[in-house]
Amino acid sequence: MAYTGDVVPGGPSDVRELDELVIRKASVGPMDNDTYLLTCRGSGDQLLVDAAADPERLLALVREGSGSARLATVVTTHRHPDHHGALESLVAVTGAATAAGAADADALPVHVARRLVHGDVVLVGHVTLEVVALRGHTPGSVALAYREPTATRAPEGVAQRVHLFTGDSLFPGGPGRTRDPEAFASLMTDLEERVFGRFDDLTWVYPGHGRDTTLGAERPHLAAWRARGW
Repeated sequence: MAYTGDVVPGGPSDVRELDELVIRKASVGPMDNDTYLLTCRGSGDQLLVDAAADPERLLALVREGSGSARLATVVTTHRHPDHHGALESLVAVTGAATAAGAADADALPVHVARRLVHGDVVLVGHVTLEVVALRGHTPGSVALAYREPTATRAPEGVAQRVHLFTGDSLFPGGPGRTRDPEAFASLMTDLEERVFGRFDDLTWVYPGHGRDTTLGAERPHLAAWRARGW
């Protein structure tokens, strides 16, 4: 299936093929959570972003990527239950290691092997993902950034495009929900400095629910988001 950034809940995965990675996106659970399976082309190692719900569907997704139940790591973007409902079951079946933001780790239903902080790296085979802490939606929310070394598969051969998995910290149309003005200000500052201030407009954003977007589509609205306060 060609990658569109939209998936039908419970339907087949959407697939994007990059030089080093294959990204599969599936929508699961009653809140239509997006989950992403990253498969390293060289080693076949796999990483799942958010074991949100429906462990059987996620296990099928893992098998779709590798032909087996081979899963190296599950990264949970934040502590909210709709993002880790299948985590315990999936880890039990696959033996995958777990990782989450340090401030959210104790709220998860499994032992978290790696407590992530801003600037850490997570590997999928030989591929490096950078941890970007985005504090506000929850204290330990994290995003993962992958930068292509070359982008021969990208539109018009764009060099080193970034792919950013943001959980519920950034969506088309604004930041994720926050509990109070202080948390909102924290999230906006992190988004401005650690995301929009570092990555260019071609950066592809993979959110925790709904369709994908790009930083270029969202950047013109940053001031309006600040002004409205949500």
